[in-house]
Amino acid sequence: MYSAMPKPKMILFDYGRTLADEKPFNGIAGTKAILQYATTNTNNRTPEEVQAAADALNQELGRFDPQTQHQLSLEIPSWPFNHFLYESLGIELSLSPQEIETIFWDAASPAVPTPGITHFLDFLSERQIRTGVISNISYCGEVVAHRIRHLLPNHSFEFIIASSEYLFRKPSPKIFNLALTKAKLLPEEVWYVGDQYLCDVVGARNAGLFPVLYTGASSATPFPSFPKDDVLTITHWKELQNYL
Repeated sequence: MYSAMPKPKMILFDYGRTLADEKPFNGIAGTKAILQYATTNTNNRTPEEVQAAADALNQELGRFDPQTQHQLSLEIPSWPFNHFLYESLGIELSLSPQEIETIFWDAASPAVPTPGITHFLDFLSERQIRTGVISNISYCGEVVAHRIRHLLPNHSFEFIIASSEYLFRKPSPKIFNLALTKAKLLPEEVWYVGDQYLCDVVGARNAGLFPVLYTGASSATPFPSFPKDDVLTITHWKELQNYL
């Protein structure tokens, strides 16, 4: 079945647990790094107190809840969230919105490339198969692009779409259609690789792309049940290279 698939003109990738293997999220470590730049902390809030307030806001918004987060169709960017969070707690920071996101993310979720991705991207470049990124993520596009360039400095993606910049989240077909428009390609000419069945497999398929499920990140959360014969599933990038 899969061996009969035509070679793609382009492969699009998810970011987290696909291109990058992030350490488990540690919000307190991220908040502690941010509070070093506080010029005002009216009530001497601790990192634990700030993170507790952030957790309460996230719960109210339905973000990061395993039961609901992949049902959200619209993205909430980090910058207005942070703006409200810190000012509501009487905290002023000597940082730009992008600096807040970068410092927090680097401390809360440091990352390394997933095993074998660098060689696979080299393989695609050698065969002139184009590449891009679509990520459900609240950090701004430039912050995401900076991290990807840092992790994979020898590869240049044509574009990096962060949902924070474009309102819609996977599995909405709108964000996949945006990528097709940017690439000037038809859906059947593009593959999409990600680690979430609903967002990545179902979302890509509903937009007409050929989906691939990647399960090789050490930080991957337990996968919910899904029809195993329904999708090409790989645990290492060498497997996808062999298919191609």
